[in-house]
Order: sequence, then structure tokens, then C-alpha cells
Amino acid sequence: MTVTSKVIGGKGAHRLGWPASFGPLAYLVTAVLAVLASYVLVNALIGWAQVRLDDLRYGRPRTSHVAGYVGHPAEGPGRPTRLVGMNIDRQVVVLELPGGDATQVRSLPGPYLFGAREDLTPVVLSLRDMDGDGRDDLIIDVRNEHVVYLNREQGFRLPTPDEQTLLVQEHHP
Repeated sequence: MTVTSKVIGGKGAHRLGWPASFGPLAYLVTAVLAVLASYVLVNALIGWAQVRLDDLRYGRPRTSHVAGYVGHPAEGPGRPTRLVGMNIDRQVVVLELPGGDATQVRSLPGPYLFGAREDLTPVVLSLRDMDGDGRDDLIIDVRNEHVVYLNREQGFRLPTPDEQTLLVQEHHP
């Protein structure tokens, strides 16, 4: 039996693989993909950190509160009205405790929130005189949108269309 050998891959053999000019392009594509992957990873990390910070600040469900003297009957010295804003499954609800008295709780329905993960959107409350009547009105800030509840004798309520027009004219000249 005879064993013969033949050189494979010599000078005249055809090589499989990428052309030599493809090297720099491959590095460029790899670098672009690495930058995109880093961008996605950093954005995911920032989003995760923001949710965790909001968990620490507002809890779950997202809740905030403010206290102030708004001129409601149950208030007295050292007994401000307490307002608690909550995002309960995408429904904003504000509870008003006049003078801090839990037996007189009033509920103010707020807007519904639509979209992915809106159940994690914080509700921020503030008190400020928006209509110039000398009484602090309630402002609900959700996703940089402001909902104003005017402070009247009966409590807080949404403005009428005429009042809303005046508020817009006063605050957006």
C-alpha cells in the first residue's frame, strides 16, 4: 500500500474567508454596534435607577402629600388641610382632609394616565393662588401637565370653561 501526500493550501490554492479590504470596515461596524449596545445599556440603567429613586421618594402606589391653610372650615391653629395625591393603577386620586380631620375626607378624581408603565408616574401636589382671589388653589403635576383645582367655599373643584380661559390668559400672555 502506497501513501501519497499532496500539499493543500499552497500558493495556487483558493483561500476561504473575507477579502483583505474588509478588515477596516469590520472594525468600524463592530465599533458602531458596540456604541449602540452601550447606549441601550446606559439608557436601561438610567431608567431602572429612575424607577428605584421614584420608589424611594413616592412609594408604590405613587403617593405624595402637601399640607396648607386653604381656608376650609375644619382648619384651626396648627390644623392645616392635608392633601394626599395617589396614582392608583393609572387613575390619579386626591384625598382632602380638611383640618387634618379624617372623618371629613373628600375625594377629588384626577386624570387617567395612558401608556406603558404609567402606573409608576409620580403625582406631585402643590398649593398656589392661580386665580388671584387670595386663596391657595390645588395644582396636580403629572408628567409636566398641570391640573388646577380652584379653591372655593365648598372645597376644591375644576374650573368652569370661562374660568379656565381666564387662567390660561393670566398665565400665558
